Amino acid sequence: MEKVFLARAERNGSSEVSEAARKVFDALKINFEGKIPLKVHFGEKGNITFIKPTSYQGIINSLKEKKVESFFTDTNVLYKGERTTREKHIALAKEHGFTQLPIIIADGEMGEENVKVKISGKHYKECSIGKTIADSKQMVVLAHFKGHFLPGFGGAIKQLSMGCASRGGKLAMHAHSTPILNPLKCIKCNTCANNCPVDACIISKIPHIDKKKCIGCAKCIAVCPTGAMTINWVSTGRKEFIEKLCEYALAAQKDKEIAYVNFVLDVTKNCDCEGHPQKPIIKDLGILASKDPVALDKACMDLLRKREGKKIFSGDHNFDYGEKIGLGKKEYELVEL
Repeated sequence: MEKVFLARAERNGSSEVSEAARKVFDALKINFEGKIPLKVHFGEKGNITFIKPTSYQGIINSLKEKKVESFFTDTNVLYKGERTTREKHIALAKEHGFTQLPIIIADGEMGEENVKVKISGKHYKECSIGKTIADSKQMVVLAHFKGHFLPGFGGAIKQLSMGCASRGGKLAMHAHSTPILNPLKCIKCNTCANNCPVDACIISKIPHIDKKKCIGCAKCIAVCPTGAMTINWVSTGRKEFIEKLCEYALAAQKDKEIAYVNFVLDVTKNCDCEGHPQKPIIKDLGILASKDPVALDKACMDLLRKREGKKIFSGDHNFDYGEKIGLGKKEYELVEL
């Protein structure tokens, strides 16, 4: 049975949180070597409740003291925004204070740097993972535990799956791997066609996507200047989406040794991808860590439900399916430090 370590703390960005994070991280006793990616979420522009970079300082210091180099990493988002391309993504990260370490966007400028990781899943036989992450043998996954309208909540599993997937992988999870081109918004500038690696963007009398050619890389979404190229976010049912999420998490952690750390602070109803201020819906709990992402997320959920006396978030299928495919175990031993 995997252990889940808990250190209670409050105030996102405070020294108290930083030291609590270090405490649970060190309790995992992982011997890190080489250059270690710290998988974080830099927060969308306008969001104010993402986990502040100073909250990670204790973990950064712990690695430094062990003579281990580290860097921040994330992958580009599927939608158009400030985190759509590497250049803008890094600029926003620095604007949000992520300046303690170098920043590497794991899937390149527009999602083109990826590795196809093979698995034996119900939905996928291979998953498109950001190259920097796929090439790493060890990793620290730092997640903000909060709500999310599709999987029910976001924590270690979502940070591992959606957070490590290349742009094409994100598209594959959200829909059936083909963007939607709105001919009424298309100005026929041919930007998408000029950037499509398989000539699937057809700019004719009625602009459209050739579904037989499309490989789901989603680069067209990133380069479209008018937002005519979009994704149907709800084309996949919730249960199926969760299963796809878990399978991508399985691919992202394949052949890796990973420390998972969840920050149960500034817990909001929706994701940090929301580009506007949100208000926390419950009091801060603290920092939890484990070597098992399923056990870690379940411990966070169990603690919140017990403390609040009610069901805070849905999404229990994450635990059931995650255990079924070998991502982790639902049973755990909670150790409060």
